[in-house]
Amino acid sequence: MLRLLRDRDMYGYEIVQAIRDASGDVIGFAEGVIYPLLHGLERDGALITRRQTVNGRSRVYYSVTSRGADRLAALAAQWHSLHHTISDILAEPRHA
Repeated sequence: MLRLLRDRDMYGYEIVQAIRDASGDVIGFAEGVIYPLLHGLERDGALITRRQTVNGRSRVYYSVTSRGADRLAALAAQWHSLHHTISDILAEPRHA
């Protein structure tokens, strides 16, 4: 979510759709899963919100803060390290 919100502000349902689109429909979360995560990230200072009325509907848009960008960078580094380690473990053994 932080990665998607880094590019642009989105509201909850839009985030659900963006995750599906970005993953080619491999990853799908219901809004009931997304909102608790968004609220936790907001509580931690990684996101801020603003309310906006669009077509007569009030929506809460989420934006990444500098703290959220730092968290994204740390999580991405951890993921890359883990991915590299698992790839090495799964690779065919090299014989000298």
